[in-house]
Amino acid sequence: MNLSLIALSFVLVLIPSIITYKLNIGIEKEILKNSIRALLQLTALGFILGFLFKITNPLYYIPVVLFMLLYSAYIAKKRTEYSYKAAFLSLTLATTIILTILISLKIISLKPNEFIPIAGMIIGNALNTYTLTIERLKREIELQRELIEAFIAIGARYSDALKIMQRQAIKAALIPVNNMLQTIGVVAIPGITTGMLLAGASPLKAVTYQIVIIYMLVSINLFSSLFGSFFYIREKGAY
Repeated sequence: MNLSLIALSFVLVLIPSIITYKLNIGIEKEILKNSIRALLQLTALGFILGFLFKITNPLYYIPVVLFMLLYSAYIAKKRTEYSYKAAFLSLTLATTIILTILISLKIISLKPNEFIPIAGMIIGNALNTYTLTIERLKREIELQRELIEAFIAIGARYSDALKIMQRQAIKAALIPVNNMLQTIGVVAIPGITTGMLLAGASPLKAVTYQIVIIYMLVSINLFSSLFGSFFYIREKGAY
C-alpha cells in the first residue's frame, strides 16, 4: 500500500473542500469526512478481500453477499425513507438473476476473485438505480396527483395511472446507463478498462472485460428499477 501516493492524492480532496468553504456552499466538512471514511473503508476492504480470496468453498460466499445485500437495503431505506423489506427483496432478486445468468453462461466462475467483486459491483449499481427509481416514483405520484384523479374521474383504474408513473420512473432511472452506453469509449475510458491498462493488460483484453461489465449493468439497472417500482406500487394497491 503506497501511503505517500494516497497522501499526495488527498490534495484532490482538499482543493474542492477549500473552494466550497470559500463559496459558503457548506459541504466541505461532509467532503472531508466522507473522503476519510472512504479511505478507511477501502483499506479495510483490501485486508478483507485478501482473506476472502483464499476461500475455496463457494458456500462461504453466501454470508458475504448476504451482508452486502442487508447493508445496501439499509442504505436504500435511509435514502428513500421507504420499506427495508422492499429494498432487500428488490436488490436480492435483481442480484440473484444477474449472478445466475453470468455463472450459467460461464461468463464468470465461482472463483472468489471473480465472484465477490462482481457481486459487489452488481449490488452497488442495483442500489443506485433502486433509490433513483423510488425517489422518482414518489415525486411523480406527488406531482401528478391531478392526473391520477383525472384518470379515476373518467372511469380508469387507479392502477393504470400508477403504472404510467412506474414507466416514467423506470425510464428516468435508466438515463445514466443509457448515457454511459452512448459515450463509453468515445468520451470516457471506463474504470475497468483503465484499471486493467494500468495493471499492464492488453487493450483488447481490457475492452473485452469492460463490454461484459457494461452489458451486465444494463440488466441490473433494469431489474432493480423494475422490482423496486413493482413493490412500491403494489403497496399502493395497483397490483
